[in-house]
Amino acid sequence: MADTPRTERTRVRREPQRGQYGRAVIDAILDAGMIAHVGFVTPDGQPYVMPMLYARDGNRLLIHGSSASRLLNTLDQGIDMCVTVTIADGLVVARSAFNSSLNYRSVVVLGRARAVEDAPAKWHALKQLTEFLIPGRWDDCRQPTELELKATWILEMPIDESSAKVRTGGPNDDEADLALNYWAGVIPFAKGVLPPIAHEKLREEVGLPEYLRKWKKEV
Repeated sequence: MADTPRTERTRVRREPQRGQYGRAVIDAILDAGMIAHVGFVTPDGQPYVMPMLYARDGNRLLIHGSSASRLLNTLDQGIDMCVTVTIADGLVVARSAFNSSLNYRSVVVLGRARAVEDAPAKWHALKQLTEFLIPGRWDDCRQPTELELKATWILEMPIDESSAKVRTGGPNDDEADLALNYWAGVIPFAKGVLPPIAHEKLREEVGLPEYLRKWKKEV
């Protein structure tokens, strides 16, 4: 059921009323994001958390990196990892410092990743990642060379074991604080995109494609 965690590891324990387990909610948050923080522990016990570009492709996450990356080489060995995506929606300003907070949407995915090694599958994964980040770009750029394909790693990870946590609304002030003369409310974060800036060596006759002119992330 949508209101039940798939596993106990993904159950939201602090502020459990904010936990959401339906795939529609989880997928919507993942689709609105762009950067995931990937946590893992190397075989020698060293923990790392790395920011990585990602894409959701159906029931899997595609995580992009270099073949020289410590993370990608480690995760290919089947080490458990945790992927988190967070979207901040606004500062919640309470009358007390203790009750001030943040409105946000977040997803945690637990599992194991494996490298996409088959050449056609890697090509497809790169296309999906490119189109997730910049819809329309794959057919409007130079395709990867064989050397570039070898230098790029794509990890795939199932989204099966996942949960979302969402906070909305204003501050939850203590009843005794409501009479205090301190401003309280929410400072919403606006999501916007500035006009594209052309590369200094771009040929003058190359115009800005319409899909880039209209690019935005639905958040």
